[in-house]
Amino acid sequence: MSSVLVYALHNNGVINKNSLGAISEGSRVAGELGGQCDVVVVGGADLTNDVLAALGNYGAKKVYKVDGAEGLSQPVIDAMAQLVGANGYNYALFGGGLLGFEIGAGLAARLDAGVTMEVTAINVDGGKAVAERPILGDSQISISKYRSDLGIIIGRINAFEVKESGGTAEVEDLAVTFSEWTSRATMVTRGEQRGADINIEDAKVLVAGGRGLGAAEGFQLCEDLAESLGGAVAATRAVVDAGWFPYAGQIGQTGKTVAPKLYLAAGISGAIQHKVGMQGSENIIAINKDANAPIFEFSDLGIVGDLNAILPKLTEAIKAKKGS
Repeated sequence: MSSVLVYALHNNGVINKNSLGAISEGSRVAGELGGQCDVVVVGGADLTNDVLAALGNYGAKKVYKVDGAEGLSQPVIDAMAQLVGANGYNYALFGGGLLGFEIGAGLAARLDAGVTMEVTAINVDGGKAVAERPILGDSQISISKYRSDLGIIIGRINAFEVKESGGTAEVEDLAVTFSEWTSRATMVTRGEQRGADINIEDAKVLVAGGRGLGAAEGFQLCEDLAESLGGAVAATRAVVDAGWFPYAGQIGQTGKTVAPKLYLAAGISGAIQHKVGMQGSENIIAINKDANAPIFEFSDLGIVGDLNAILPKLTEAIKAKKGS
């Protein structure tokens, strides 16, 4: 019997979406292995027991609540190491993000465990969990099997689907003996330096702009269209580097990974570095004046033409449809 321990990231009393996906995935994997999925939460005075118990709706059997500094890696590493030692968890699972990477790496060093980052799928083979990770610009898949007693799996952002299964988790307060160096770090501020108010990871509709917009002012076309669709605006690395758009809205290998229901790419060529960040989108529409742009190769619908003429007309049509 193999069990899975998931770390749940939270902010302002709300559990992170990617953590909910990790709990859902951990529950599925644990079920196939004949074990159970438990969750650990560190800090969060604004997290009520009802909120934590509700994680059972995503497959958690037990939630360990630890009183410690939130947003820092060391308290979580201490807590997870203690739980693994006491309960013999076989796998530790993270939903992704910078903090997940830091905690997973620290836990691997602490417990001499195997670790795989940027995981997009987990399978069960021969009674063991097997992690899949894209490599070489997402052109190939690497498969990781674990020889250590603990396997650490850190997902790519939005890799794991959030699934509600019903149920309530048991909530238990856990006293942790923290390492003497854990208290040396304190949280000064939390959030991204630029564009912290942009949330593209949870958007169901994204309108993304590339260099084809011509200038920062061109993003107004994307803003208007996104507003009519009830979506958000994102960008490629090239325009972020040019200062046209905040880094928080960057999609791609060095930005964020998204999987909206609709992804509309305006003036984006579709380089592999961008593709890896949005190829999980349910429907992809591309608008580009270059008929040979690589993005058309993986789009569901491609429009060859001038985006400066197409986007305003599309926005007008959507508004007219909604007004009818």
